Amino acid sequence: MKEIDLTLAAEACSLVTGARQQTYDHPANNFARIAALWEVVLGQPVTPKQVGLCMVMVKLAREVHAPQRDNIVDAIGYLLTTEASQ
Repeated sequence: MKEIDLTLAAEACSLVTGARQQTYDHPANNFARIAALWEVVLGQPVTPKQVGLCMVMVKLAREVHAPQRDNIVDAIGYLLTTEASQ
């Protein structure tokens, strides 16, 4: 049985609190902008939390097709930022 790779979570934490947050703004602001755009396409209200959860699903779909460390790191990061976007 494989050990849990704690570096995945550490890497995700580092990304979402450092470089990516500086690049894309605070998750609450970024997800709110995305939610507003998605509302136009979907024709219904979308919350910032829903944006984060949907982004996790995007990463999971990619992981099912082609497993890569980046998919898991980003999924963890989106889960972390989903909590911060409320």
